[in-house]
Amino acid sequence: MAEKLDKHILKNGMVVLGEPMETVASAAFGFMLPAGAALLPTGCCGAGSVIADWIFRGAGDKNSRQLSDALDGLGLHRASSVSSSHITIGAVMEADNLTEALDLYADVILEGKLEEEQFELAKQLAIDEVLALDDDPRQKVMLKLKEQFYPPPWGRSTIGEIEELKTLTAEKTRQIIKDNFNLSQTILAVAGKYDFNTICRQMEDLFETDPLVHHNPAERRAARDTGQRTTKADKYTHLNNDGAQVHIALCTETVKPTDEDYYNARVAVSVLSGGMSARLFTEVREKRGLCYAIAARYHSLKYAASIMCYAGTTPEKGQETFDVITEQFNRLGEGISKEEIERAKVGLKASLILQSESSSSRAGGIGNDYYMLGRVRSLDEIKSKIEQTSVDSVLSFLRNNKFKDFTVVTIGPKEIKRKKKKATEATENTEKDK
Repeated sequence: MAEKLDKHILKNGMVVLGEPMETVASAAFGFMLPAGAALLPTGCCGAGSVIADWIFRGAGDKNSRQLSDALDGLGLHRASSVSSSHITIGAVMEADNLTEALDLYADVILEGKLEEEQFELAKQLAIDEVLALDDDPRQKVMLKLKEQFYPPPWGRSTIGEIEELKTLTAEKTRQIIKDNFNLSQTILAVAGKYDFNTICRQMEDLFETDPLVHHNPAERRAARDTGQRTTKADKYTHLNNDGAQVHIALCTETVKPTDEDYYNARVAVSVLSGGMSARLFTEVREKRGLCYAIAARYHSLKYAASIMCYAGTTPEKGQETFDVITEQFNRLGEGISKEEIERAKVGLKASLILQSESSSSRAGGIGNDYYMLGRVRSLDEIKSKIEQTSVDSVLSFLRNNKFKDFTVVTIGPKEIKRKKKKATEATENTEKDK
C-alpha cells in the first residue's frame, strides 16, 4: 500500500492535494467548500442543499442544460454532499477528461449564473428531500440524534428544516455563496491517474486571485470550545409516530481522531458492530430476535466524536432492544477475547483495501484528513496503527472512557424508559462537571 502525497498551496491559501494511483485509469476530485450546515446564518437550515443543486444550473457561458450536457459529455459520475463543515462537489471520470472537468467546476464555483427561476426549482427539490424523511425514519432518527447530541450549530441538520427552507430567498442564498465560497479555506483533493504539475498550473490560472477572507463565526466559536465539553449527553427525545415500527438511535461521546486512543476506539466499535459475528448483531438480533436491523459506527466532527447506534424493531420489543443494546455497550469493557479483536482488525483492514482501490474514496479520504487533522494519513500508517492495537490496549481505552451517558432519540408509537443512574455515579458526574 505504498503511497505518495502531492500537496500545493496557492497564494490565496487554497490547498491542492493529490494521491497518485498507478493501477487505475480513472481520476476523482472533490472541492471542499467551507459552506457546510454549521457555517450558515441562523434561519437558513437547508441552504447548503439548495446551493449544491443551484450552482450547477448554469455557469460561465453555459445555461443549465448546456452545463449538464457538457458534464455528461465527459462521462462524469458526479457527486455532491453537505456536511456540517463543507459543501463538497466532485466527480470521478476517465483520467483523460480531468482537465476539462476541472475547468467546468471552476466555472460552477466562480461564475454560477444563480438565476431566480432556477433557485425556486432547487429550493423545491430541497423541500421535497426533507418531506421524504417521513418515508425514511431511519435517516430521520439519525439526523435528529446528531442534532440532539452535538452542540449548536454543529448538530444542525445537513438536509434542512421545512420552515427555514420556505423563507429562504435567492438574494439571501447568493449572499451566503459570496460569504462562504472562500478560496482561502477551500480544499481540492484529487486521486487516481493525473499529472500534479498540470493540475497546479491549472488551479493557479483558474483560482489564483487575491485571498477572499471572510469570517466564519461558527468556526471561530467551535475552535474556542475545543477542549471544553462540546456535546449534550444524557438526553432523550421521542418523536411520536403511529407506525408499526420503533426506530431507536443512541450515541455516546468518545475520543476524537486526533486522540492517541482513536484506533482503540475504532477497534472497540468494530467488536460491537463489525459484522454478523459482532456483539450487537449476535446478542440483540440473533440470540433474542429483538430487531430486524442493528448497527453501530464511529462518527466524528472536527471538534467532537461519538459512537452512534441504530436499531429498528417493533413497539412490543422496543424497550428490551434498548436495554440489551446499552447492556452490550457497558459490558464491552468487562472483557474482549483475542478472537474478537482479530476479527475487528481484519474487518477494518479489509475496508482499507477497498478504499485503496477506489479513486473517489481516496479523494474523499485525503481531503477529510487534511481538514480534520491538518495532514493526510497514508493507508500504510492507518494499517500499522490498527495492527498495533491489542486486547489490553482496547480494554484500557474502554475502562478510561466508560459509556456513562447516552443521548437517545426514538420514533414510534411508544416511548422507552431509561434506567436511572445510581446515586454514586450521578455524584461522580456532578463532581467532574464542576
